[in-house]
Amino acid sequence: MDSLTGVSTVTGRLMVATAEYHVWPRLIAALALLSWGAAVPASAQSPDPFASQPPLMAIHSGRAGTLAQLERYLEEIDAGARMRLAANDDLLLDAPAENDSLLDPAPSDDLPGAGQPAPSDDLLSGSSDDLLNADDSGDDLLAPSDGSADSLLGGGDDLLAPSDSSGDTLLGGDDDLLAPSDDAIDDLLLTGDDGGANETEEAKKKEEAAARRQTANAEHEKLFLESKYPSANTCATCHPRQYEDWSASQHAYAQLSPIYMAMQTTINMKTSATNGDFCIRCHNPVGMNLGESLYVSNLKRTPTSREGITCVACHRVNKNYGKISGRFALEEGDVFSPVYGPKGGQELRRVLNSPEEYRVSQSRDDPGRSIHTEAKPFFALTKPGFCGTCHDVTLFNGFRLEEAFAEYKQTPAARRGETCQDCHMGKVQGVASGYDYGPAAIVGDVPTRNRKLANHTFAGPDYSIIHPGIFPHNVEAAQLKTLEEWLQFNDRAGWGTDAFEDKVSDSYKFPKAWTSIDDRYDARAILKVQHERLAKARRLREQVLRNGFKLGDIEVTRSDTRGLDFRIAVRNGTDGHGVPTGFDAERLIFLQVTVKDSRGNTVYVSGDRDPNGDVRDAHSLYVHNGELRLDKDLFSLQSKFVVRLLRGGEREQVLAVNSSMDVLPLVRPERRATTLFGRPRGARKHKQSIEPGGSRTAEYSVPADVLKRGERYTVTVKLISQMVPVNLIAAIQGAGFDYGMSPAQIAREVVRGASTLWTRTTRVTIQ
Repeated sequence: MDSLTGVSTVTGRLMVATAEYHVWPRLIAALALLSWGAAVPASAQSPDPFASQPPLMAIHSGRAGTLAQLERYLEEIDAGARMRLAANDDLLLDAPAENDSLLDPAPSDDLPGAGQPAPSDDLLSGSSDDLLNADDSGDDLLAPSDGSADSLLGGGDDLLAPSDSSGDTLLGGDDDLLAPSDDAIDDLLLTGDDGGANETEEAKKKEEAAARRQTANAEHEKLFLESKYPSANTCATCHPRQYEDWSASQHAYAQLSPIYMAMQTTINMKTSATNGDFCIRCHNPVGMNLGESLYVSNLKRTPTSREGITCVACHRVNKNYGKISGRFALEEGDVFSPVYGPKGGQELRRVLNSPEEYRVSQSRDDPGRSIHTEAKPFFALTKPGFCGTCHDVTLFNGFRLEEAFAEYKQTPAARRGETCQDCHMGKVQGVASGYDYGPAAIVGDVPTRNRKLANHTFAGPDYSIIHPGIFPHNVEAAQLKTLEEWLQFNDRAGWGTDAFEDKVSDSYKFPKAWTSIDDRYDARAILKVQHERLAKARRLREQVLRNGFKLGDIEVTRSDTRGLDFRIAVRNGTDGHGVPTGFDAERLIFLQVTVKDSRGNTVYVSGDRDPNGDVRDAHSLYVHNGELRLDKDLFSLQSKFVVRLLRGGEREQVLAVNSSMDVLPLVRPERRATTLFGRPRGARKHKQSIEPGGSRTAEYSVPADVLKRGERYTVTVKLISQMVPVNLIAAIQGAGFDYGMSPAQIAREVVRGASTLWTRTTRVTIQ
């Protein structure tokens, strides 16, 4: 079958097994892959799926383990969600719950405490360490069960449990995390005046002790992982400016995005997990180097892992890997280990040679401030090719998903010698505007010597839709509460403000973590900083988008009794790459056009939204269902995925995965050289982006029958940017969203975050 998803040679055997043994085909597929290890049979002639195996051929590395994870994950999805996913046509969003506030989860949806992922990657086992074993009653398919919440968030005065103030940080707290031995616990349980404590009480105490040991072990494991890949919170001690820039950046949000997480899972569900770690290895290089599961909730990941493109993701790379779609190794080591940068270590050596001034420690055993003891030069960090490691994305079947780096190499900017870093790490986002100068570090309140400073904001079209307590990254927030506890804090209700606290009744029920009014006021002070960082990130996002997209003036070409015609040009403001670029098939950039008469009545509109928040294109569910008309005048720069059908012809799809009736659909390498066609035969991307220095002109015609002679009309055109269309949320909702968020919550936050980049207005009188 000439399609992006094909059938492996094992499919025939599985279909026979289904017919003869009446067994669920996907379970047979999983068992077959697990029993055959990392290979599948090269022939499918035998009717017995468990007969002696013919010669084997190798398949994608890690295939069986990835499929096992996905099979277990699918078991967590309720039957209704699976039916909707299988039907394909039923993409309607779930109706919002009565209390659907993003920041005010219902008590039944409280998210439990974070724990350490189990070392095993096999999610088919019945181990109690299964990180995807969600409560069926909850909406969050990635969240752990409620049972873990009591054990991880409790602890009372027990000195072995982490204090509330320690939160999720790896920097604070006692280093001694070892729990007492079983014998010591038994001795404690056997003491008492009566010598015969109730068996139920003894069992309860043993359970609590076991929970404390589990929590202590998890914290100890986090410290161990910190010694391999230090958290950005550790780097923030000496690099506060870089940390603040990065904390609200798209790089910092890369792994936390619930949309990306659900999209990755959906694609693996549709391809029998053969897409593997293709998405997450760019979004979370630390987690993949640690061998974390692809599907585990961010609440269960290690702190450095959920930081996405964190400090060590760039500054612990010492090889120029080139265009490998994000598969690269990070150098392991604690904070004392070498880092890699563009300058080398001359200034660092000066600091290390002045311990009395900077009060630093060069050894793990010496007192003083812990810093890296060597900075090695890695000049590739200053070159566009380093960015191309992740920003040119080509699937292993030849499908070119993102081409930002490939576009750049053919541009006037590249010929002038301007780099990605010049435009995206300089003074102004999106323009080669030079760099700031200042100290690269503040060591013990003493600044280092001034040097060129790169901006680590990396502004772009994405924005956060999650709780401000967990993003932007914040050292104090991590020390105050865990991520699960922050999700319980009702920011929009005004907790921790005088206006709320002075009026709240004594009967008001706060979550256990937020019963203290002092904690709520401390949280409010932190959230004030968080909202300021988010506002700054929005300003810089709109800055880079306005530098990339330019809107001309409205040009009226006819205004009489035959109709009103006008046009307007949208121009690429940069000559460094196309706009939009990168993941341009999911970037919604469109014109919203309205024509109103002198009384404010709308006589013409294009680029308006349906009730879900989508524009009225072919993927609008309301257009698809015939409830709204297709907007034939819509001007949109969103590229489209086009897939080839089984019997010929093509169709647009939200995801670049065509539907398959096969038992085991999979992504397979293309059989012909994609260098000849630039794409596989089964799918392609119809690009709508504007080339460097180019422009597109939108033309509109208002019919004469809605116009009146002598009437004065106002024409308004807005250029709007939104990170993804709402129909993408509908397409991936079957996988569930992290943090207990519903599809309706996700969609509302996506629309709320859209930005109007430019507005043009003119007035016309019909002659």
